[in-house]
Amino acid sequence: MLMLDFSGQTAVVTGGLQGIGKAIADLLFEGGANVVIGDIAAPSRQQQERQLIVPVDVASRPAAQALIDDAVATFGGVDILVNSCGVSAMSPVDAMNDDDWQRILDVNVKGLSYLSEAAIRVMKVRQAGRIINIASQAGKNGYRLMGQYVASKHAVLGLTKVMAIELARDNILVNAVCPGIVETEMKWRERREGAELRGLTPEAIYAEDCSQVLLGRTAQPRDVANVVAFLASPLSSYMTGQAINVTGGMTMH
Repeated sequence: MLMLDFSGQTAVVTGGLQGIGKAIADLLFEGGANVVIGDIAAPSRQQQERQLIVPVDVASRPAAQALIDDAVATFGGVDILVNSCGVSAMSPVDAMNDDDWQRILDVNVKGLSYLSEAAIRVMKVRQAGRIINIASQAGKNGYRLMGQYVASKHAVLGLTKVMAIELARDNILVNAVCPGIVETEMKWRERREGAELRGLTPEAIYAEDCSQVLLGRTAQPRDVANVVAFLASPLSSYMTGQAINVTGGMTMH
């Protein structure tokens, strides 16, 4: 197995204590990077030799800036930003409530922008950097009962393209990863909520999910992390503005 070397680099990963974010943070750490995890679920600031965990609500611009400032103060810079933090809600399109709209847009879109803005200012000084946005195949397709989430992930792909265009001259590469159906606690919550709305069981929805994937299985978080590591490495030095599917063949565009 090829292990990419991120020694001497600092990666900031939001949502890094669970699900896809945790798998990404773990893999970059295994590759030698200093890893700063920003997560609203963190009980307190915790620092180890090559790892810093900071409680942060990315929907707050000052909190996002403080996370980047802490990374710079602790490890000297930011080379890689992975915007992995995300939230979702389940509802029919004629019953979407304002609280869900606000939180989804604040976290999935504005939070991503706040972190990116703060990191870009650091990366421009070095004239180098990687920003990797965790979008979704929901940024390319529509899915029942997920209108707000789908809209937010379409916005993430739009922001990714604009950032790639504006930052290319600064040698800051910006790409998105579009996971398919990934086995996380968030996915099982969506299955439980979707099952109630559709009159099914979560297990029936899981079987439905698997039936839509060409490879016959849903993804594990590490499947997504592997592609993020590639995009953070020199192997992807001629790629920017891309939205890479990690869907087992479920989405092909």
